[in-house]
Amino acid sequence: MDIKNQKQPDEDLVIRIRDCFSVKHIQSAALLCRLGYQIETEYARTGTISQDSRLRHEAFILNAIISSAAFLETAINELWSDAADNAYFFSDEKNESLLKAIGEKWKNENYFDRTPLLTKYQKILEIGKKPLFDETDPAFSGVRDLIGIRNYLMHYRREWVTIPTGSVLGAHTGTHAEKFEMLFKNRFEENPFSPKSLPFFPDRCLGHGFAEWAVTTSLSFTDRFFQKLGLPAPYDGVRNELLTR
Repeated sequence: MDIKNQKQPDEDLVIRIRDCFSVKHIQSAALLCRLGYQIETEYARTGTISQDSRLRHEAFILNAIISSAAFLETAINELWSDAADNAYFFSDEKNESLLKAIGEKWKNENYFDRTPLLTKYQKILEIGKKPLFDETDPAFSGVRDLIGIRNYLMHYRREWVTIPTGSVLGAHTGTHAEKFEMLFKNRFEENPFSPKSLPFFPDRCLGHGFAEWAVTTSLSFTDRFFQKLGLPAPYDGVRNELLTR
């Protein structure tokens, strides 16, 4: 939280607060990830799990994924807002000149709000005359996949999922479940509570492994972004709180 004091002509003190929700989101994602890991670790030790623990595990994993994506949204929005409002707090003149350039060259708030998330990151790099992300870069493509699944979870519409039985091979149906299986299978450890007979998505997919992937993928991308700009990451001071297990 950043606070600025400003004296008015009548000498009354005005306190202005500028919060940083990107840090809250990534702290929340990491905490939820750790809580999900604790439940899976206890299950591995005892071989049993209560219905309440299953429900808590599901809540932790789902919200870790959503908070990881929310972190990406708020991180770039906060950077642009600071630049647009002339509200940055760097002592480095080079950093201040960069943010001033961003604020001057991207003044249209409506256009900023309508711009796709990853395009915002690329546009800021372009304004700063920094190398853009290659769209085949694993950090970039990973975040693109995370945003896709976040959007699906947030705007969910029910669909039929076909489960092959016996020797019958499953036909390609073009469902989101099939798409996410192709994208995410073998990227991380599957949910240990879900039998192999159930679909990969959502059942076997939504475990600690996926939540951990969401957190680390988000941080890997933003680390690279702030390094490209030469700016400190807003979460640098809390990295010890961003462990995933």
